[in-house]
Amino acid sequence: MAEQTENQFNNTSGISDPVWVHEVPYSSYPHAAFGPLKQSITNTDVCIIGAGIAGISLAYELIARGRKQVTMIEARHVLSGETGRTSGHLSNALDDGYINIEKKHGREGANIAAESHTWAVHRVGEISKELGIDCEFRHLKEVANIEKEAELAQELLGKDQVSFQEGLEVRGWDVSGPDQRDGAIFRNQATFHPTKYLLGVLNWLKDQHKFQCFEHTRMMSIEEDSKHGVVKVKTMDGHTITATDVVEATAVPLQKLSVIAEMSFNRTYCIAIRVPKGAIEDCLIYDEAEAYKYIRFTACDDKDDYLVIGGCDHKVGQEHDSQARYKELEEWVRARFPFVGSVDYKWSGQIFEPVDYMAFIGKNQGRKHTYIITGDSGNGLTHGVLAGRLIADEISGINNSWASLYSPSRVVSIAKSLPTMVEHDVQINTQYKRYLQSDITDIEDLAPNTGGVMHTGHIGQQPVAVYKDEKGKAHQLSAVCPHMKGVVCWNATEKSWDCPVHGSRFGWDGVCIEGPAKKGLTPIST
Repeated sequence: MAEQTENQFNNTSGISDPVWVHEVPYSSYPHAAFGPLKQSITNTDVCIIGAGIAGISLAYELIARGRKQVTMIEARHVLSGETGRTSGHLSNALDDGYINIEKKHGREGANIAAESHTWAVHRVGEISKELGIDCEFRHLKEVANIEKEAELAQELLGKDQVSFQEGLEVRGWDVSGPDQRDGAIFRNQATFHPTKYLLGVLNWLKDQHKFQCFEHTRMMSIEEDSKHGVVKVKTMDGHTITATDVVEATAVPLQKLSVIAEMSFNRTYCIAIRVPKGAIEDCLIYDEAEAYKYIRFTACDDKDDYLVIGGCDHKVGQEHDSQARYKELEEWVRARFPFVGSVDYKWSGQIFEPVDYMAFIGKNQGRKHTYIITGDSGNGLTHGVLAGRLIADEISGINNSWASLYSPSRVVSIAKSLPTMVEHDVQINTQYKRYLQSDITDIEDLAPNTGGVMHTGHIGQQPVAVYKDEKGKAHQLSAVCPHMKGVVCWNATEKSWDCPVHGSRFGWDGVCIEGPAKKGLTPIST
């Protein structure tokens, strides 16, 4: 069912396609309106790097206020990053839980988290209505197997918004299945078709004279010129964009460390399985297991809907049997909904987990006019939407009470998380052992459509990443990630090279598809 082309990694960050292409193929995206940057730009107010939900939401908030000239650039195609591979949840029942958030940020911080994510859920509905975007937006309830979390959520969100219920039943859920039936209900959650929504916003933006967007325009450096009060963005093609403010809305900042060291990087998995229309109550569901699962619905055809099931996270580059994750998701859903049909889509995405649970949204550390949006922590859609308001306010000089919670320069909650940071750093530093490991000893060992890292055994020579295509031709690249020099691992599910140190990812051909690396793997001529 995947809509794959020879330029797959321009469209999305893996060889698999998410379910959203079922109704909105890549060919329907407005690429003709967003060609590459062909000359330098000297007079823009805000340069946004990245055309996912964070960048597009920010552009909308700025343009809708009518005061800013906005230039957006994207290294590949619009929506080619993690936004296009999400499960489509809009929720203020946050993945990390309000109990954990309160421990790091206090009751005031938990209140801000609840308020800001609630605002983001409603904001998508407002914009959809204002722009007339048919994106399947609808309010639902969310069902979760939690009790103490529900008690705190009632205080933060209101007793009319959250309740705990013993003997909870969901229509269609097999009551003879393996789960306990007690659970919490979060009301006024929402779901939508993310690419329909964002393409609708983009189509509105492209008609605004203060907005311009350029695809295939990769940022290589950001330099603040304090003498002239501007920021200069230099692209791979040698052009410069001079702006008053710059925002990295790239899922993860394209820089060496700083907040990079305050996050962990995980892969997460989704499948879309057919289910007869109306057979299951239309709601959002997740369980409380350590490797938790979550489900939602989206349209399929006149007969069926798709049930989207996600979960089974693991650290980037540190799992060698991704297909087992898809099998676990399928077995989980069939045990609870035995009447489901075929699995039509399988895909994976990436999650950026801050050590203190909250995203980093605001001025980058040590900068005056450079902003970042990162640390989705499993709630990237609402984080992206609220980031639009938060940074638009900050650029416009408007005080926002959310700013301190999301500040990339926050200290107290990060200090509370130092043991977690140290444990994470120790774990990822062990991944440099890859310099002493080989996946293959000879290119002939590789089967078609597979890859592996090979060491030549010669002193001073770097490990080589080798992919053999379906015709048996070998493609050789340096296996060393240009970010912090980790040795990449082959991801057979997405046919990508993934760095186990800080999560950078590259297509089989070496093109950079995920930061914090800014450029691709170096080809090796043979």
